[in-house]
Amino acid sequence: MAAPAKLEFDVEMTCQKCVKKVENALQGVDGVKSVSVDLSSGKVLVDSSLGSERIKALIESTGKRAVLKGMGGKTGSHLGAAVSIMEYGSASVRGLIRFVQTDTDQLVVDGTIDGLAPGKHALCVHECGDVSEGCNSCGDVYGSMGINNLTATKGEMGDIEVGLDGRAEFRFTNSRLKVWELIGRSMIIHQASTEILKAQRGPDNRITCGIIARSAGLFQNAKKICACDGVTQWDERNVPVAGKGRQANL
Repeated sequence: MAAPAKLEFDVEMTCQKCVKKVENALQGVDGVKSVSVDLSSGKVLVDSSLGSERIKALIESTGKRAVLKGMGGKTGSHLGAAVSIMEYGSASVRGLIRFVQTDTDQLVVDGTIDGLAPGKHALCVHECGDVSEGCNSCGDVYGSMGINNLTATKGEMGDIEVGLDGRAEFRFTNSRLKVWELIGRSMIIHQASTEILKAQRGPDNRITCGIIARSAGLFQNAKKICACDGVTQWDERNVPVAGKGRQANL
């Protein structure tokens, strides 16, 4: 099981009954170490080794909407966090991958991807955050001597497992990379597994990718309404993150 991290959510709560519902939904769940709910601020802080989407689903099983605001480690000090929106390379594959440095030795990687073919897919950090030519301009796997190098490289994060519904939910730790090494690079999901990817010759079949950008740690994201278009944090899930599609849905 992955190392625990602290997850900060804003949750639509109006009364003490709401607080109790959220507490009951989370307490006693395997992988949840502690839960703190503050009605006045609408904050729910969860210390857990479960993925953020799993925790969000548990909270929203109460009928209350939840938004992940930040992630952090157990030390209480912010060592860095990042996010990659997987939005390039494929019109049918979308997802989000989060990174948080929980201590000086461990990076937690937490993600959900939809639209992939069932099976194993290699997840890799690539050298560049250049998506001017889609995923093909992102360079080689970070730290490698070329995609066909047979030794393990820093940028190889292993395989993600995709179910029959096309969804992959994953959470794991990485001790080779630090979050501050990732900012400005890219995250790529490949068609093949890591083993096949390293053995094959020729194109590495990049399915989807995203630029890795700095993100908020615990209690660092106070935004409730988008300053650009007035969309509230509760409604942002119903519109694209950017572009013409977002304006069309407002």
